[in-house]
Amino acid sequence: MGQLRILLADDHTVVRQGLRKVLEERPDWVVVAEAGNGRDAVKQAEELKPDVAILDVAMPLLNGIEATRQIVKRSPGTRVLVLTMHADEAYVNQILKAGATGYLLKDSADVDLIQAVAAVSQGKSFFSPGVARLMLDDYVRQLADKGITDRYESLSEREREIFQLIAEGKANKEIAIILSISPSTVETHRARIMEKLDLHSAAEIVLYAVRRGVIR
Repeated sequence: MGQLRILLADDHTVVRQGLRKVLEERPDWVVVAEAGNGRDAVKQAEELKPDVAILDVAMPLLNGIEATRQIVKRSPGTRVLVLTMHADEAYVNQILKAGATGYLLKDSADVDLIQAVAAVSQGKSFFSPGVARLMLDDYVRQLADKGITDRYESLSEREREIFQLIAEGKANKEIAIILSISPSTVETHRARIMEKLDLHSAAEIVLYAVRRGVIR
């Protein structure tokens, strides 16, 4: 396996230097470019096609959410990990809809950065533990306030297996191989799961999975 190629984008040089130092302690990882604003990040990603782009949310010229949206469109093979100070579900929702697969709080980056990059580079989702706990607590409280039962309990055992694999970013063909079923069967289950949980996109599936504690 070749080197994991990483793009770093943050408007603070000191932050980029610190992240680079941590990342390049891994001999098989290399930071191929740095950017100090969102527009430059998009340009670098389009030209260099890195495996992972680590983006700050609050960047000049183009914010991290819009930069994520453009990078995913222009360099589909690049996985985006967003760095932010905000442990807020609204931010998580926007970032997932933009196409990011990871959400890392800056105050836990020194502890979780390696694990986060490793996860998103494999197509998996990653959320800082503090964010995952916050979303789960909010979700449980919302259910209690509304006096309703979690629809997740209505899923069959097979549907729960497939739900987790979808939330982890696996395609229908991959799921079919793992479970020894046909891709069309996976698609049927996917449609049934989304109907039961009232979900309408891959981003909503991931958000629900984090809320529910199925993935982190």
